[in-house]
Amino acid sequence: MKRTNHLLTLLIVIIIFTACKKEEERILTPEEIKYKQQISHIREAHDFYMKTNPDSPFNSKEKVKFQPLKYFEPNMEYIFKSKLFRYDTIDTVKIFSTKGEERTFTRYGYFNIEYENTIHKLNVYKGFLPDIGEYYSVWFTDETTNKETYGVGRYLNMRIVDDPENIYTIDFNAAYNPYCAYSKDFSCAIPRKEDHIGFAIKAGEKKFYD
Repeated sequence: MKRTNHLLTLLIVIIIFTACKKEEERILTPEEIKYKQQISHIREAHDFYMKTNPDSPFNSKEKVKFQPLKYFEPNMEYIFKSKLFRYDTIDTVKIFSTKGEERTFTRYGYFNIEYENTIHKLNVYKGFLPDIGEYYSVWFTDETTNKETYGVGRYLNMRIVDDPENIYTIDFNAAYNPYCAYSKDFSCAIPRKEDHIGFAIKAGEKKFYD
């Protein structure tokens, strides 16, 4: 009987291992191959900028040795589509930064993204900087935060168009770390509690420091 149980356990392990290998070796579609190549080129350009640009955190006062940034594998599962829903009341909110100062942003609107049959709200904030003018950002935490990804949270840049019916693409493969993830010279906005997304977004940039 013990031998039979041992053989049965071994058979189950082999089946599971084979299934995992088949999943790993799944043939990518032409669309997936093209997308993976595009993301790879974008990441190469971003790494080059971070390594060479004088405004990069790797070239700030506190010298940080450059290493290639760490990313999840490109995954089209984390690309979503949504209208931008404007809030009925446009409020200004105080956002704290990693150095403790307050910043003022406009809570501009939100996206609804659906994952595993659950709708999650993703806020869009409008800010202003003298050198660039108005800009729009998404920042968030998720179930990977402080595990695989930076403990403060991650960001997405948004370009807003003047069309209330426009459908936006929210691609978390483009999620990146703010500069404070690399150097204490920088201060960055901390996502609020309402900016938490309740699932693991295994896409975009990972933690730089283990």
